[in-house]
Amino acid sequence: MNYQPPLEDIHFILHEVLKAPAQLQSLPPFADSDAELMRQVVDEAGKFIAQEVAPLQGVGDSIGCKFVNGKVITPPGFKDAYQAFWQAGWPALACAPEDGGQGLPAVLEAVLFEMLSGANHGWTMAPGLLHGAYECIKHHGSEALKAGYLEKVATGEWLATMCLTEPHAGSDLGLVRTRALPQTDGSYRLSGTKIFISGGEHDLTDNIVHLVLARLPDAPAGPKGLSLFLAPKVRPDGTPNAIHCERIEEKMGLHGSPTCVMRFDEATGWMIGEPHRGLNAMFVMMNAARLHVGLQGIGLLEAAWQKADAYAKERRQMRAPKPKMSSTPDPIAEHPAMRRILATQRAWIDGGRVLAYRTAIELDIAKRHPDAARKHTAQQWCSLVTPVLKAAWTAQAFHGSSDCLQVFGGHGYVREWGIEQIVRDARVTMIYEGTNEIQAIDLLVRKVMPDGGAGLSAMLQTLCDGLDKQLAAHAQFMRQVAELGQLTSTLVEASKADQELAYWVADDYLRAVALTLLAWAWLRISDVVNPDTLNSNPARWTAAASAMRHWVLPEFDMRLGIIKGRLAEIAMRPPYSS
Repeated sequence: MNYQPPLEDIHFILHEVLKAPAQLQSLPPFADSDAELMRQVVDEAGKFIAQEVAPLQGVGDSIGCKFVNGKVITPPGFKDAYQAFWQAGWPALACAPEDGGQGLPAVLEAVLFEMLSGANHGWTMAPGLLHGAYECIKHHGSEALKAGYLEKVATGEWLATMCLTEPHAGSDLGLVRTRALPQTDGSYRLSGTKIFISGGEHDLTDNIVHLVLARLPDAPAGPKGLSLFLAPKVRPDGTPNAIHCERIEEKMGLHGSPTCVMRFDEATGWMIGEPHRGLNAMFVMMNAARLHVGLQGIGLLEAAWQKADAYAKERRQMRAPKPKMSSTPDPIAEHPAMRRILATQRAWIDGGRVLAYRTAIELDIAKRHPDAARKHTAQQWCSLVTPVLKAAWTAQAFHGSSDCLQVFGGHGYVREWGIEQIVRDARVTMIYEGTNEIQAIDLLVRKVMPDGGAGLSAMLQTLCDGLDKQLAAHAQFMRQVAELGQLTSTLVEASKADQELAYWVADDYLRAVALTLLAWAWLRISDVVNPDTLNSNPARWTAAASAMRHWVLPEFDMRLGIIKGRLAEIAMRPPYSS
């Protein structure tokens, strides 16, 4: 079966749980973005995805991209689907009208890319960096670059790449060696090799806009010596640029997306932003990409769950334990082991949607709210929650889709059901746009510890506002917030004497934060799921809520226990002496 956009669930989270239209209409640019408009956009997106993108999932994996004489040929149907996609205006949803966009809220773009990722992750890699590239050029590009490239990128007529990594550098961008030599006409000549470039070469669009990190001749060593350049595949005069695809990687998954080794042979480029401040200019693009990767995790897990749920309802095996045993085999959906797997993944999907959609809403609030204090809290939310979404939900996409494969038994391990493709495709999300370990370090070391945990504590305390400690679920969440706050204070103090401590426990800390946020998301869901709620199906959410309590939340205490064990070990060390 092909992925089916879960429109009813998405509308429920957007409209009933988050009250998104009311929040967004309070921002001047979105006064007309009412519930009816948002529903219409989401429904039309779902229709396009189901008809044009989801059916290409299998062919993208089985045939994949081909590398022929330096050119990349994408799988059958990919180019036609992409041309229809950009011509219908989908890449331009959240871009400014003056740049060829539709000026709609970022949360609608988030919904779009979640569904696209679930339908066909390989195909979706192509437009995945467009909005980040658009924001980068819009905020840091010269007027000449904006005139030549902004609308083409905003509309998706031209696709974009992010050229960071080099063979010797990996995630350590301070080691980048690509050189940029200034020319008398204001352009630069770029020379170097970049690896792992998604969509570095393809046949989907006539031009590709490469955003490239490189060093000027006088650049200082390390990341502070990097500048950012725009180098198109085709130069403004219509001639090919000196940019060559040397090969595409043979990968574990994502066969429908070409991962390229790109060589720049004195390619023509123009600087974006200021000299030696390339990472600052690219930061906008990287942050947008990280949120989108978190959405990929949610979409992929939804796709895996859909396949497993459908199979479990059809496949009959043995007799399920129940008061009145049947005389014939039961659907495996009635067996507790399978119910546990499916309900646990639903807990992560539904809660993840709440957090990801709220983050997209907060992005617009941070940009457009008239009150400076509210803008600050929105930016704080995005800064703290984005690495959590990226790391925790991509990990769950891989491990959870593997659990969904388990529902199929041996049939899941063969290709005809398509579940093994999702497992393979999902694995890379834990690696790119900053590995999950780097996300955890970013959260704890760079964002939580510098202010002693005050920012995270303040954010979590706002989530406690209005809760009733007499209610068990509310009390449980408030306990989590208090314990996490106490542990954070202890970590900050202990790290003053042990510089490695935070790096040892960062992954466990991020997971604890994720489980705390997930608990809050389910409080929000539970607040509106009741027999009297219009347009909701309480039975749909009961099993996932139970899984959340019994099989997901207990991990919080385990993660805190791991960190406390490390702290206890440090406390028992003898004082240093010479």
